[in-house]
Amino acid sequence: MTPAPPVNGNGTTLATTNFDLSQIGYESSQFFISGTAVPYVNTSTVPLTSDGHWNVAPLSRSGPYAEAYKTRIVVYRPIDPSRFNGTVIVEWLNDTADAFTCVPSCPGTDTPPEYAVMWSGAHTEMVRQGFAWVGVSAQPVGVEALQSIDPTDYSTLVHPGAPWSYDIFSQAGQAIRGDSSQILGNLRPRRLIATGDSQSADWLMPYIDGVQPVTHTYDGFLIDGQWAGLGLNGMPSGINLDPGIALDATPVPITVRSDLGVPVFEFETETDVAMSELYDRTFYGNPRLFRLWEIAGGAHIDAYDGSNDVGNGQAEVENLAAMQKPPTGAGCALPENTGGTHWVLDAAVSWVNRWVEDGVPPPEAPNLQIETGSPGSPPITFAVDANGNALGGVRSPQVDAPVAKLSGIGNSGFGLCSLEGTTTPFNANQLRALYNSHRQFVFRWRLASFFDVIRGYLLPADAINLDRAADASQIGD
Repeated sequence: MTPAPPVNGNGTTLATTNFDLSQIGYESSQFFISGTAVPYVNTSTVPLTSDGHWNVAPLSRSGPYAEAYKTRIVVYRPIDPSRFNGTVIVEWLNDTADAFTCVPSCPGTDTPPEYAVMWSGAHTEMVRQGFAWVGVSAQPVGVEALQSIDPTDYSTLVHPGAPWSYDIFSQAGQAIRGDSSQILGNLRPRRLIATGDSQSADWLMPYIDGVQPVTHTYDGFLIDGQWAGLGLNGMPSGINLDPGIALDATPVPITVRSDLGVPVFEFETETDVAMSELYDRTFYGNPRLFRLWEIAGGAHIDAYDGSNDVGNGQAEVENLAAMQKPPTGAGCALPENTGGTHWVLDAAVSWVNRWVEDGVPPPEAPNLQIETGSPGSPPITFAVDANGNALGGVRSPQVDAPVAKLSGIGNSGFGLCSLEGTTTPFNANQLRALYNSHRQFVFRWRLASFFDVIRGYLLPADAINLDRAADASQIGD
């Protein structure tokens, strides 16, 4: 492992928070890690099964598929060592732009090759509790894009291909534990929690069922918005990157094995429940070590701009304003979702850490109520209340004291618009019918946030900021 140049943030080599981390008491660094990696393969005579009870092993580390690699990790950590809570969130960086839009890179555009989705979406809670965060460039497409966009800093990186990504992610976790004095600036990690969002969550599903039981690298997992598990060769079913490595087709659905032994927290929005063809909420195993939260009024991509949120309450003010005048994504047909997913995700981060540290599981949550269809068989529609918001699921003040109809489905247009959900603001008459005064709106909002705190879906610190935003608004006047 060697130190690397400072990461070039949002817009070039990593989409992350825009502000100087010193404003929140953090600092950043970047390292190159290297070694020899191998693919993992199915050692059973039968195909991989949906229950995740797989027999998987690495190929020989002295055989023909042992390949050298060199990739990068990005580290955010508290400047004051006394603030560190002992937990490192290890994020499989999301390569959606490159993997699905412009492989291997987007020359001549502002599209960054990799996204720190979990850090951007939940850094406010990570900072409050003093987590360290490490982003791992685990996939070949991300490494290739880094080299294309910034050949000066990244010319020496080497990635042998998709099937080796799982071993590289394990070795990144092992390096964090084994060389914490350099990677974490002498902070000593006691817990590693792996996470990934969307495309990265799809990689983590086969990692959980196949690789984690062999390496035992991570102490828990937070899976955010998984849609389609991948085969152990790291490619969608039916695509074999290397004819010399057996294709392990993706089961449908792919679920978490019941004998894993570490906690797994799955976090899904309305979009994910409605549109994922590999999603099956009924198939999971050991309830003692698995939790599923389905977020009412949440979308896979929404308007929350975590890149500028320093935790001072302004994001909450902007959220209430956006629900009344929602933005429309570039090329999208309708205004995008402005729901409360970010604040529920903060709670999920807090709970998964408590679960791993103290054995206290997150609260169970009801599933979203489905009107037609079923998860795993899109299209589906959700049962909704009188205001058009989904029934069931994990609630937020944004759906229980609404100023708009929020949905995770129904948008269309260019690129990823179908994942952005929709917001339909209530008109003056609708708001008047719900709230006869500003005072009544604030009362309803505060009541909703209070019950969400009691249920465990909202953290007290976030409830305070949301309540202050409601107080400062003019809704109901």
